[in-house]
Amino acid sequence: MELHHLKPTAKIGGVVSGVLIGSMLAFYGLILFWPQGNPYDSITIDISKGSSVKEIGHVLHARSVIRSEKAFLWGVRALGVETDFPAGSYRLIHANSNYRIIDQLVNGAPVLKRVTILEGWTLKNIAAELNQKLGMSERKFMRACRNKSLLNDFGVQANSFEGYLFPETYFFPEGEDPEFVVRSMASEFRGNLSPHMKDRMNEIGLTELETITLASIIEGEALYNDERAAISGVYHNRMKKGMRLQADPTIQYIIEDSPRRLLNEDLKIKSPYNTYLNPGLPPGPINSPGKASIVAALYPEQNAYLFFVARGDGYHTFSKTEKEHNIAKRKFQKIRREVKKAKRKNNLSKETS
Repeated sequence: MELHHLKPTAKIGGVVSGVLIGSMLAFYGLILFWPQGNPYDSITIDISKGSSVKEIGHVLHARSVIRSEKAFLWGVRALGVETDFPAGSYRLIHANSNYRIIDQLVNGAPVLKRVTILEGWTLKNIAAELNQKLGMSERKFMRACRNKSLLNDFGVQANSFEGYLFPETYFFPEGEDPEFVVRSMASEFRGNLSPHMKDRMNEIGLTELETITLASIIEGEALYNDERAAISGVYHNRMKKGMRLQADPTIQYIIEDSPRRLLNEDLKIKSPYNTYLNPGLPPGPINSPGKASIVAALYPEQNAYLFFVARGDGYHTFSKTEKEHNIAKRKFQKIRREVKKAKRKNNLSKETS
């Protein structure tokens, strides 16, 4: 009797289970493919690092990609991808249903943003650019630049990656990890430092750190490539004679409101980077030099110059003696005064017109 009564009950249970499963599949199918009303053929959505599914739903709703945040959440749960949303910028194309929206956010490649690092930029300059282009924390980037483990990985014999993040155009997704960015830029630096360059360092008696440090000073001085070797020649000559380098870019590096016209009091700032007070090269690079400046540091022009001063057009006047140098400085100061006078006259004429 008991067995007889169990058979129909089991059949009914199986039917009920099948109905429930079918209903659930139909419900989730409806949720996944129900149109959300996205009016855009293409739209870029930014997902911040650590965003919850609920927060992503808020962003999508605010951008009018979805009408129902609840339906979006159900769709995410149906697919079991609650923790699979990577940070970055994503371009959604014809994403009209929950399924297409979720699929493109989870499986689509993030939109890469162009980041150009210029020659002569310091780590602070690079941090500011990454913050503007990628929303990267400047503090976290600077921390990555001082990461001892990373420095060891790239054989950097310094306290930071100053000078070792190569000036180039890079492509990163928004929300990229700072350490990955540092690795990418440091790898580019290593890729541009050939074995022949390293042999040349040994040949002229400079370490890699000294070479990059000198290259960074040349980068800070030279505006045009055809002057880099001549400027390098001056610094090599001064080092051979035991003269202080007296390089203005090293002072610009230690003042807070750089770049600006230097004052006599700036030249007295106590810092290991002050080449007006300390002999030889500073402890490390003062910016990220480009390849042209690195080559110039390794292959200085063979000249007898010991001084140079700007002449007002981006180029410099080179001198062999201090007397010649002082004459060149007075000429430049005269040009500077004339430029200031012309500017004041121009401003007055604008005010009276």
